[in-house]
Amino acid sequence: MPAMSQSPCLWTQLPQSSQSPCDRYKHACCSYDGNVYILGGRDNGCLGDFWRYSVVCDEWTELNCTGEAAPDELEEHSMVAHQVQTHNHMLLGSLSLYSAALCVSTFDTFTRFDLFQGFLYVFGGMLDSAYTKLRCPLWVFDIAKQRWVHCQGKTSSPQTQTPTNRKGHSAVVVGSAMLLYGGFVDMKGSSQDFWSLDFDTMAWSLLYGSQQGSSGPGPRHSHSAVAFQSCMYLFGGLKGLREQRDFWKWNSTSHMWTSLKNKSGPSRLMGHSAAVYKDSMLLFGGGESQNSPKSCLWRYNFSTQTWAQVATLPGSNAPDKIHHCCTGLGPSYKSNSSSPYSSSGLQPRLLDGRVRPFKNKCFPAPLSFLGSEGAIELETFSPDRCYGSKTLTQSSELVNSKEGLLEKDSLQIGNCLTFENKAFRSKCTDEDLLDEEDGNMAQHLPDLLLVLGGRPCTGLSPISMWQMTLTDS
Repeated sequence: MPAMSQSPCLWTQLPQSSQSPCDRYKHACCSYDGNVYILGGRDNGCLGDFWRYSVVCDEWTELNCTGEAAPDELEEHSMVAHQVQTHNHMLLGSLSLYSAALCVSTFDTFTRFDLFQGFLYVFGGMLDSAYTKLRCPLWVFDIAKQRWVHCQGKTSSPQTQTPTNRKGHSAVVVGSAMLLYGGFVDMKGSSQDFWSLDFDTMAWSLLYGSQQGSSGPGPRHSHSAVAFQSCMYLFGGLKGLREQRDFWKWNSTSHMWTSLKNKSGPSRLMGHSAAVYKDSMLLFGGGESQNSPKSCLWRYNFSTQTWAQVATLPGSNAPDKIHHCCTGLGPSYKSNSSSPYSSSGLQPRLLDGRVRPFKNKCFPAPLSFLGSEGAIELETFSPDRCYGSKTLTQSSELVNSKEGLLEKDSLQIGNCLTFENKAFRSKCTDEDLLDEEDGNMAQHLPDLLLVLGGRPCTGLSPISMWQMTLTDS
């Protein structure tokens, strides 16, 4: 029996409206500043649409994906977000200096300030053809300008080595570089190519781990990879036609692979997903074959190097998914591409004398409208939450308060965001909460993991969307 995590989780399905992308699998997604971006994938054919989901407003927006700089239809591609720091100078005014000869010299005075620009980097996934062999399948989306941009490098000489088109590879951000591993290359099968893209120079380099005979994972596709601190962690996938359950760590400082123990961890998996949560990696779904999706959620602790399976709370069932995408939001989900307003580990801040960040709590809610007496409700609330005329300042008071639990309408009172077993949406009445002086309200999102799409796929229906919250959030 595998060890069970002491922090069970709550799964909630989030029904989507018709104004959302269709259900799909083998797509790519990532999050940036409280928005989730989703691109391409498959339903009955290969898709080329591009969407942005606002978690706070529970609203989908279809973005432009046409033009010379935009990708075509893609499947089994990768997409990561990264923030590029740019140095700018602002003219403050003119300063006049008088010499002894009464000559006047005027100097402009400047101050330097730094801007952070967010970009999405998409790689691979093209339908194989003679054309795909002649180009590097990399596309860049400027988040601020909301448009696709050409991704020429800053180097003067033409790039001699670039990765070719592939599918089912992994891509993570470590520091100022994107690490790309493996993938299925047409006519060659599973690849063990290991590439690094320097975001500052947009130059590719082939890393040591890609060489034949190296001690790394070897040829691989349909695996998962995450970045934690200066390391990349890779699990499972397909080596040729055979599923794997090996677990590897790449140290970007020493440029060395290390095989990690997985005796008590997941079984052979492909088509699964992974995300970093606090000091752990969460690994969800996948299967030993295309037709055997699983619903298991695993947690690997980087510090103790131990695996544990995460239990679900009573009345909460995880979906069986394979070739899906997952993305974490909130301060506990590690992000190498976080902005100044959504960085990992952000502490609550006092604004106008009151705390704005929100907290997650999972607690028993014997409410008839939840469908069963023992249902679990996830609620997000501010510390000084008002229920009618009563202010609850301690979470224990909230749990024990029959008034708070039995009045459904009270869930919408005050400056708070709530989950009522439905999509995360804004219940705020104060405009300044949605447009805060200190930046985007996305910095105060509660910790949650979104699982989007995957097989089984429901055809022309809106995209399948699930939310998972751990009780230690």
